[in-house]
Amino acid sequence: MGTNANSFWDVLLWSFWFFIWIAALMVWFRCLMDLFGDHSLNGWAKAGWVILMIFVPWLGALIYLIARGRGMAERQMAEIARRQAAQQDYIKQVAGEGAAPAAQIADAKALLDSGAINQTEFDSLKAKALA
Repeated sequence: MGTNANSFWDVLLWSFWFFIWIAALMVWFRCLMDLFGDHSLNGWAKAGWVILMIFVPWLGALIYLIARGRGMAERQMAEIARRQAAQQDYIKQVAGEGAAPAAQIADAKALLDSGAINQTEFDSLKAKALA
């Protein structure tokens, strides 16, 4: 029975260290992704950080988090805002929002002529374009 108890604690300890190792790898890769995504750093600064993070990976990642951690969050939020704005622009472009009323009416007329919509739907689209 003593060996089973030892085996259980060995597995638990191994699982703990495996979890720590995976978490450290995630932090290390996140630091590298932030480093290469930062357009404010010049090439020499990036090269210095990369050398530090390759030769002393866990200490390098810890130093990177201490030195540039606040900027990481700001850069991530700016990237999210940029992507959301690009998505909104794309949605507006695809939906035809902002198009001239004449163009919207012409598009609706083409749909009416092709039979894709009926006269009632055309009238509705025309009224919406003119509103």
